[in-house]
Amino acid sequence: MKHFLSLNDVTDLNQLITNGINAKQNPFGDQALGKNKTIGLLFFNSSLRTRLSTQKAAQNLGLNVIMMNVGQDGWGLEMEEGVIMNGDKAEHVKEAAAVIGRYCDIIGIRSFAGLQDREKDYAEIVFQQFKKYADVPIVNLESATRHPLQSLADCITIEEFRVKERPKVVLTWLPHFKALPQAVANSFCEWMNPMNVDLVITHPEGYDLAPEFVGRGQVIYDQNKALEGADFVYGKNWSSYNHYGQVLNTDPSWKIDEAKMSLTDNGKFMHCLPLRRNMKVADEVLDGPRSLVIEQAANREWSAQAAIREILLGMKA
Repeated sequence: MKHFLSLNDVTDLNQLITNGINAKQNPFGDQALGKNKTIGLLFFNSSLRTRLSTQKAAQNLGLNVIMMNVGQDGWGLEMEEGVIMNGDKAEHVKEAAAVIGRYCDIIGIRSFAGLQDREKDYAEIVFQQFKKYADVPIVNLESATRHPLQSLADCITIEEFRVKERPKVVLTWLPHFKALPQAVANSFCEWMNPMNVDLVITHPEGYDLAPEFVGRGQVIYDQNKALEGADFVYGKNWSSYNHYGQVLNTDPSWKIDEAKMSLTDNGKFMHCLPLRRNMKVADEVLDGPRSLVIEQAANREWSAQAAIREILLGMKA
């Protein structure tokens, strides 16, 4: 694997999931792969789980780790080509990416959607520019449209806790007063499509995701109906795709509580974190036996380790 930007970079999803589970059993078995190599983790946005889990996974693999908060620790970067740089950006990505590529054997990047210009966000300009100019493998630590390390951790979690051969997995929109990107929801749907699951997506009218991510997922606008018989309930807020970046609905009845979970088939609750308690999900669910959010977050280490391991193996080939 050259890069880890999306599911499209994965040749065998089932094997990658298995590799993540195996890493949990033997975290330090591949330390020789990363010996004397360096991964640089660049954060254009805030992070807790992604920052810590990716650093831990890289260290498990024997890698040296450099982390940088772009814009705070360094110069603001200009991403557009051919511009006159007379604004607030002091360095162009052409030089910055090329230089970082000389210091690092792998680069991980986290850069969120601006939610102002859909075409620009979905073009993933930050990732494409680093891929073009750094000349080293790039790992997606969450982009404007996807969060593949989270999605791989979600696949690992479902594989570990499934009790049916083909479980029903429901992605449900949750209420929020802020406009949030579609990245986690997009990515979750993308990765669930090839999995042996029945994927249902439920949200209010106006919150349909881009069709290329929905795939074979069944869209139901009635949350209660969608939750019936679910084995896994994945909660997430996202802003509108069609009315890009807008908050069209804050209906509190979409909050997940025990009454909603009682509609499921003893379903488990999942969320990528962070989340606002009792606005999106009730304490009784998060603190109860149905919640997998901590196990899910812990699996971020193993998803990162599985992905970086594949890149290191590709570098040896």
